[in-house]
Amino acid sequence: MPIHPTAPKAFGVSPKAELDSTVEVGPNVIIDEHVKIGARTKVWANAYITGHTEIGRDNQIHMGAVIGHEPQDVKFDRNCRSYLKIGDRNIFREYCTVHRGTEPESATVIGNDCFLMGGSHVGHNCIIGNNVIICNYALLAGHVHVGDQAFISGGVVIHQFTHVGRLAMFSGNARVSMDVPPFTLAAERNEVHALNLVGLRRAKIPVASLAELKQLFKLFYLSGLNGTQALKEASKDGAFKTAEAREFIEFVRNSPNGICPPPRKA
Repeated sequence: MPIHPTAPKAFGVSPKAELDSTVEVGPNVIIDEHVKIGARTKVWANAYITGHTEIGRDNQIHMGAVIGHEPQDVKFDRNCRSYLKIGDRNIFREYCTVHRGTEPESATVIGNDCFLMGGSHVGHNCIIGNNVIICNYALLAGHVHVGDQAFISGGVVIHQFTHVGRLAMFSGNARVSMDVPPFTLAAERNEVHALNLVGLRRAKIPVASLAELKQLFKLFYLSGLNGTQALKEASKDGAFKTAEAREFIEFVRNSPNGICPPPRKA
């Protein structure tokens, strides 16, 4: 296990931390006692990994990243044990921050193959799926849920407890406190502007599913119906048959915050 000589001398890789023999640790890194890191993960200079944090295989943790620190929550009790659980092949770029859970035995969870760019923040108790991209200085407050393959552009701010569906995309500096349905493009403040057609095609969503998603978008965002009326129409037997359309409908039906509306008229 190659550990830079300044790591244990000047700062500290705890002898109680569980690091696979193939983990690489750069200069001036701090890794505290309850941390577990899987094979072939690389930790770059000046990173800080703490708390009951479990990190899988083949991750990259770049300079100055803070992983597993205390949540930014005034209710947090330092005497309680909470977790951060990270999967495989994720990239955490410079100075991003990911905090562990607030409540005792709760966890922040990040899946596999995610890319968190410089300065991004994932707050306590967030649940992040697989293949999620979070761009520079995007901020996710506590308890945010993000579905697989979502793309969160630079400067986006997502309010606590918000849910984001699979393959949703945000334009830069968007701010949301309502839920963003799967396969849609969110922008401005709590607005959905379109389907994420580029993302859908890149994900090779079937043509039949694309057609039904376009129908659903028209129903929920262009028909003039309110959300309850649109959901009633979408839920009629046989109205929508593809898996992606049903995923969209179920997301709306189970949304705890209500979904973002269409753009407001000037």
